[in-house]
Amino acid sequence: MKNHFYRVISLVSILAIALGLNSCGGDNQNATENNVGIKIPFQETIRPVGAGASFPATLYKNWFVLLNQAVPQLQFDYQSVGSGAGIERFTNNIIDFGASDIAMTDEQIARVNRGVLMLPMTAGSIVLAYNLPEVKDLKLSREVYVNIFLGNITNWNDPKIAKANPGVTLPNRQIAVVHRSDGSGTTAVFTSHLNDISPAWAKAIGTGTAVQWPTRKGRFIGGRGNEGVAALVAQTPGSIGFMEYGFATKSNLSMASLENKAGKFVAPSNESGSATLAQVELPPNLRAFITDPPGDGSYPIVTYTWMLLYKKYDNPNLAIAMEAMVQFGLTEGQKQAGQLGFIELPQNVKEQIATAADEITPDFKITLPAK
Repeated sequence: MKNHFYRVISLVSILAIALGLNSCGGDNQNATENNVGIKIPFQETIRPVGAGASFPATLYKNWFVLLNQAVPQLQFDYQSVGSGAGIERFTNNIIDFGASDIAMTDEQIARVNRGVLMLPMTAGSIVLAYNLPEVKDLKLSREVYVNIFLGNITNWNDPKIAKANPGVTLPNRQIAVVHRSDGSGTTAVFTSHLNDISPAWAKAIGTGTAVQWPTRKGRFIGGRGNEGVAALVAQTPGSIGFMEYGFATKSNLSMASLENKAGKFVAPSNESGSATLAQVELPPNLRAFITDPPGDGSYPIVTYTWMLLYKKYDNPNLAIAMEAMVQFGLTEGQKQAGQLGFIELPQNVKEQIATAADEITPDFKITLPAK
């Protein structure tokens, strides 16, 4: 019976995607509600507004369309404005929930008098996508990709790149480096990794949601959002840029295999991302930073990305809606994660998140399928 139950859920999700994710599904409300296991004790339409990281935007928007099909009175909206802007709006009580690729600091949390829940609802890899049609499988050592982004390695046929790519004909072409122009959690994750593995990077640039990139005219180009960086890499021959894995796959960009802490070259994939998460234990506050994971099969740049929720909502129906959304994200939403280039959360992490989110309201308890 359990297998049949999950096959039905999977068919419903696939059908929703096939229909273009546009229908509200009101005619099938009762059946769909039963399938996703969410019971809402009110008929009022709730329209929560969220904003923040572009990294998980594709996934969250997918979740909210499917959730609305299942429970029409829940109409979530999400705006991709970057992690920094998301934290700012959340802290200033402008939105109902935020999202960030970097966890809030203790100082930021202290400014929110309604309390803060940071829930790592998904995870993904930061990749180095490149535009060299003649090079299908590119390997970049730690020394090389640090120095590309420092501006010290400027040409694709540099001997240090060639060393890791024997038998590959590298073009005599200048490297164009594409980075984020906006405040970005993706930038913070990427620069935190570089900061951890390279003293030269730590001294010259450091880490943050926005950093001072080298200023070499025509070689360092800024793009807004993951989507902007992906678009620039796609249209700029000889370019390389950092972005979330799902944006690179959606844009059909080539991605480099990167040298990890164990000295192995690992390509980005759902499997290598999962191998990285397996090396990290989340603390009780669910705030963990993965800067240089161990393990032969670990991809070196992986991050959780957090939803930011208040512990208290004045509207009790809004509180129920927020917990219902979390339940959907931990159950049906995780099934969409792999399809969209994200990493499905381990069972123990989902259980930690469910327990934390249950603090929002006593009128709704998150239930997860058995492992």
